[in-house]
Amino acid sequence: MKNLIYLCILLIILMDSCNSRKPTNTETMNNDKEVYLFSYFKGNGEDGLHLAYSTDGLAWNSLNDDSSYLKPKLGKDKLMRDPSIAQDDKGTFHMVWTTGWWDRGIGYASSKDLMNWTEQKNIPVMEKYEGTRNSWAPELFYDSEDKTFYIFWASTVPDMFLEIPTSESEKGLNHRQFYVTTKDFISFSETKIFFDPGFSVIDGSILKKNNTYFLFVKNENSNPPEKNIRITSNSKPYDFPVNVSEPITGKYWAEGPAPLEVGNYVYVYFDKYVDHRYGAIRSKDMINWEDVSELISFPEGVRHGTAFKVSEDILKALK
Repeated sequence: MKNLIYLCILLIILMDSCNSRKPTNTETMNNDKEVYLFSYFKGNGEDGLHLAYSTDGLAWNSLNDDSSYLKPKLGKDKLMRDPSIAQDDKGTFHMVWTTGWWDRGIGYASSKDLMNWTEQKNIPVMEKYEGTRNSWAPELFYDSEDKTFYIFWASTVPDMFLEIPTSESEKGLNHRQFYVTTKDFISFSETKIFFDPGFSVIDGSILKKNNTYFLFVKNENSNPPEKNIRITSNSKPYDFPVNVSEPITGKYWAEGPAPLEVGNYVYVYFDKYVDHRYGAIRSKDMINWEDVSELISFPEGVRHGTAFKVSEDILKALK
């Protein structure tokens, strides 16, 4: 009888020890309450990376007294426009950005805490495309299914696509989306066409929801002007159908769509760049979209970037 009692006590001790073990980094990251961050630039992107946070997806507040976390050092113009950030499953944040108006490469850096960054690196994504005019608004998407990063951006390559009517101010700009993939940001796949819907297209971004990948893009046609956000979807994060939706934004010019899932809604934030303010739409079914621009607030002077989830510990450190 005593042996049975001792055995029960030993089992209880062992079970308590297992339950009280220290969680792994992955478990900690998964169990922490999630909050939301928004990466953006101000002005022309001269002073670098800015961050804002939100707990509800509506009210966004600047961090670091709205000062930059990282100053740009790359490119002819040394800018940091369109900062796109994605976190891998090991907790590292990776960022790409537009380094200048007429560069053939994009910027890259990584960080564990969004405050201390690695040395900035140029990724020469369009070096092999002779005559390339630009590499704009690169976007990062991390696909946890195959542990792969997709980097896609907009470039104009003269005579590569059927010319379209353009306004005088945008003469010769006929963008298409290109992309590369990488697992380590050391080696990259060959640059290929990512999305060619038959119109000038920039500012792509991807959201995965219920095993479906949704691609948001800006129709950049200028004559007659479109300047609106469209959507398409696929079962994988590439080879998207080129038949896009009708505009999901309103009768204003919009760019830089940044999708974010908050509760039952998917929000898409965007830059109303002519009106010098930020806007948003949201949907529960990815078909019917409600304009909620009057419900949101962003720091003054914010220009577009990306919205993403982080653990509450990351935000506490940033604050």
